[in-house]
Amino acid sequence: MRFRAVTGSVLASTLAVAAGLVATVAPASAAGTTALLEGATGVGDVAAGGGHVFVATDQGVVVADTEGTPTSTINLPGAAGLALTPDSTRLYAALRNSNEVAEIATDTLAVVRRIALANNPCPSHLALAGTRLWVGYGCGQAYGGVVGLDVSVADPQPYGLAFNMYGAPVVAAAGGTVVTGELGLGPGKLEVYDVSTTPATKRGEISGHTYGLGDLNDIAISADGSTVYSAFNRPNQFDAWDTTTLTRIRSFGANETSSGIPKSVALSPDGAHLAGGRISGPFVSVFDVADTTPTYADTNPTGETVPRSLAFSGTDVFSVLRGWSNGQFYLWRLTGALLPPSTLALTPPAEATALAPLTLTGRLTLSDGSAPGKQPLVVTRQLPDGTRSTLDGVTTAADGRFTVTDTVSIVGDVRYDVYWDGTPAFRWSSTSLTVTVAPHPSSLTLSGPTSGTNGRPLTFTGVLDLGGLTPPAGTTIDVWRDVTNRTGTSRTYLPTVTPASDGSFSFVDTPPTGGQYTYSVHFWTNPVFQVAYASHKVSVRGAGA
Repeated sequence: MRFRAVTGSVLASTLAVAAGLVATVAPASAAGTTALLEGATGVGDVAAGGGHVFVATDQGVVVADTEGTPTSTINLPGAAGLALTPDSTRLYAALRNSNEVAEIATDTLAVVRRIALANNPCPSHLALAGTRLWVGYGCGQAYGGVVGLDVSVADPQPYGLAFNMYGAPVVAAAGGTVVTGELGLGPGKLEVYDVSTTPATKRGEISGHTYGLGDLNDIAISADGSTVYSAFNRPNQFDAWDTTTLTRIRSFGANETSSGIPKSVALSPDGAHLAGGRISGPFVSVFDVADTTPTYADTNPTGETVPRSLAFSGTDVFSVLRGWSNGQFYLWRLTGALLPPSTLALTPPAEATALAPLTLTGRLTLSDGSAPGKQPLVVTRQLPDGTRSTLDGVTTAADGRFTVTDTVSIVGDVRYDVYWDGTPAFRWSSTSLTVTVAPHPSSLTLSGPTSGTNGRPLTFTGVLDLGGLTPPAGTTIDVWRDVTNRTGTSRTYLPTVTPASDGSFSFVDTPPTGGQYTYSVHFWTNPVFQVAYASHKVSVRGAGA
């Protein structure tokens, strides 16, 4: 398997990785990165700790750094469920293909042992509480269940907890509580067990009939085991349940507009934030656990979120996306999702014309109202033809105000994107604005005699005024004459003229007949400038009249 970063700044760099594979990487953008898990045909859990992010795939456990850049693969085909010890020194991976659980040292990424589960096929979901690892197993749609393993002993023996379940159930464990649920059933339910005693006892069920639950996708549990959080297809929200009273105590995201089906749920290590993933926008939301307030939400155009693929890493959240068009899998880093927000505002210029300086003003504001101080900003400009470039040297004043000055030599809609990288205390922010750039002003004047005689040359002079700008190379001016006499009206185009560097020009014409002549000049060949037109009338007598 190889990995290729597909968003953020592109950096050509190759790394030799543990499995002898090659990864092309890109530096992480603080606004988030999306890295292709090249070759992955299926994805399971995501876990983060010990300076790594781990993704279970059909081809093995992908290891990424905390920037979201894949760096290696642990050769464990059929990896599905993942669980990390609290100190992040050990990672456990459920291996569906070989009916095993692998224990991995996170410092060396070496497999230190394999625990056989010959009688519990297709282990798929893991939860670790203390020294006991709980495994949800089951192939297909029948004969699944949950077993426990004491990973503190040399030869852990499976301890049966739940049996005859629909496929491999998801499982969450903390303290003396284990919660498990079968996937894809409607109505759905959660079963709660007290494992603080031997044998374990079933505390009861959170009933799908009572609460209208359908098609479970994921669960997470608080560190003390008192609360379990769920993501069901129905209702369209994330719920918190009391594992003692088996009642719903709060809900998250019920009022999110245009929200998709809940697919993933994860709790931050300190228990203060809940992340919820949906199949469509907002793909990932973060909520304050205490009051259910949404504190962050983001979408990604790459694809839809994969069920059970959320993990916290410091102030970041990671998820996996399945590409809309190609079905490939991507590791998505949502940078600073737990940090207090910042805001960038951008004000358009009073006017914008090509080849003339335009000025945008803006301000960076921190959510606590404090002054951000001088902060560097990244400003990019996208022209109507799609060309993108970065404007240098934009920095805020101490109060967050800033100015962007630019000159463009093109007409149409020009987009400006402003991005602040954030700090360890405040989340990055960005904003964009489209400015419609008008053609640069231009004008023409034309002078000459007001009378003449046919057969005798007339000389005309004029000036193309481009607002003090020198006419670009190749600039031409069209010239024509309209003649009206007793035979009617006719038009004749004369040779084009080229203005001098100061815009002046001249031409000579010899009228062939008498009549009323109108000489016209027209500048239109350069779309950066406004169209300009001028005319001059001449009364021409016939010779001998």
